[in-house]
Amino acid sequence: MSSDTERHRELMDGLRSAMGKNDGSFEQAVTKAFEHVFDHLGRLNSHTSLGGADGEERQVKYGESATLR
Repeated sequence: MSSDTERHRELMDGLRSAMGKNDGSFEQAVTKAFEHVFDHLGRLNSHTSLGGADGEERQVKYGESATLR
């Protein structure tokens, strides 16, 4: 977890240092941050289960909200 926390700090520092620059660095920092967020979401998605009567487990389908199924 500490390496993940350090990665979060690096991403935030990158965003802060790139703000206001017109050299494309902010867009790159945002892209890196979102890639990391999507990695987290992918890991969460792989642990989400339907939990229905059959105890079926499946991943959330594209466009499906985990909170509304």
